[in-house]
Amino acid sequence: MRRQFSLARQLLLFQLGIVLLAVGAVAAVSMAEAQAAFYNDEGGKLRSIAESLAWNDTIRQGMGPDVWYDSLAAAAETARGANGVSFVVLTDAEGRLLTGPDAGRLADLGDSDGLAGKGWHGEVLTPARVLEAHAPVIDPGNGKVLGLVVAGQTYPSWPQLLAEATPDLLTYLLLGSALGIGGSMLLVRRVKRQTMGLEPREIAGLVEHREAMLHGLKEGLLALDTSGRITLANDEAVRLLDLPGDVTGKPLPGLGVPDDLVQLLTSGGGEPDHVVLFQSRVLVLNRMPVLVHGRTVGSVTTLRDRTELTSLERELDLSRHATDTLRAQAHEFTNRLHTISGLIQLGQYDDAVNFIIRAGQAQEDLSHRVQSRIADPALAALLIAKASAAAEQRVELSVDDASQLSPQPDGQLVADLVTVVGNLVDNGIDAAPAGGWVRVLIRQDPAEVEVRVDDSGPGVANELAQTVFTRGYSTKDSERRGLGLALISQICTARGGSVSVEGAAFTARLPRQRERS
Repeated sequence: MRRQFSLARQLLLFQLGIVLLAVGAVAAVSMAEAQAAFYNDEGGKLRSIAESLAWNDTIRQGMGPDVWYDSLAAAAETARGANGVSFVVLTDAEGRLLTGPDAGRLADLGDSDGLAGKGWHGEVLTPARVLEAHAPVIDPGNGKVLGLVVAGQTYPSWPQLLAEATPDLLTYLLLGSALGIGGSMLLVRRVKRQTMGLEPREIAGLVEHREAMLHGLKEGLLALDTSGRITLANDEAVRLLDLPGDVTGKPLPGLGVPDDLVQLLTSGGGEPDHVVLFQSRVLVLNRMPVLVHGRTVGSVTTLRDRTELTSLERELDLSRHATDTLRAQAHEFTNRLHTISGLIQLGQYDDAVNFIIRAGQAQEDLSHRVQSRIADPALAALLIAKASAAAEQRVELSVDDASQLSPQPDGQLVADLVTVVGNLVDNGIDAAPAGGWVRVLIRQDPAEVEVRVDDSGPGVANELAQTVFTRGYSTKDSERRGLGLALISQICTARGGSVSVEGAAFTARLPRQRERS
């Protein structure tokens, strides 16, 4: 099993490694500086030795037609010993050695131009690395070059340079180690406080668990900073808000989210379970600010998709309305039976027959009036049922004589019409006072279907004519406050149509062909 070091030990080892690298770099720089100092200092010294010998009268005379080998060798050795250099040798005008153990052999002069009458110093690569200085010996009579004085010093080896630098290196190492260890201990204590004493594997485990938890939630989770940039969005939030894949660090307003929803997500109030409509979804939002040391650093919003639940609620509402209609009709039928029974018991047979004829005729007239204008069965059945429900609340529901709607082959258009008409009629019945009325106008042309519902209620104020659909408007105290009108607006907009209100008259226009997104 692989051994796991603690965070403190890892930081200490890393810091010591950095210190050793720094000391190694300092050592390399120190040795490079030592070589440069050797080149400058020893080069000047060697050049001074070579020039001094080149101007010596004994050397000039000894390099004449009759070479004084012994005198030249003695002078060169004296200069070498007196100055502590590696060697001092003399050459003739052709560069052939006159002194030294290799006398008679051509000297390796490298890039020197000393035989041309110029002084020179530099490196010469012999079997050993050597620093040399060359000074020409010039005949004072005719100015000709008689030969060269070559003074050289062998470069110290790397171990020698390292040995010379060892005291300084030890000082650097001890000082750097002390600083590194002390700094590492302080750093470890700070990191321990910031990570709450957790080790790297524990931090990694927490991050993995956090990612698994956030992205496994059924609810959407969206975190924003104070400037509206997304700091976290789990998979469900990305799906519900139709965001691109990688949104971390991006501003929310530029991601295609409507302005009213952006306003709610970035600076909305603390209203719990806020219901909004986004595209074809019904979302429930709960936004909470995030405080750090008493300062707001952002917000976290949870999003729940209530689209399916809302659809079920709508179906339950339709069932409830149908039940209420049947109950109202049963109640009305019972009253009529009691009336007929009373007339028979009183022997008023003709009046009983006339009552039965009038009652049946009224229901038949209602059905005929609706079906003659609204040929679509689903919508006609809805209006007949709503008429019975309105009558129970002492509100008269009528279909305008100008209404005309043929059977619709598009099932989605029929479903949208049922939703729009049902919600508008319900709003009208709720708004109309007892003894009031609600009038429905449904007509079509080749391009669209127009639905107009008005009532005898007080209507909507002009200043609320735009906001009743975007933010919801209702006189009912319910957690679904304003959802019906917002849903109508959503359906009309999705089809490429519109909905508007003027006083108590609501007008919805639904194109026959749904607009492609």
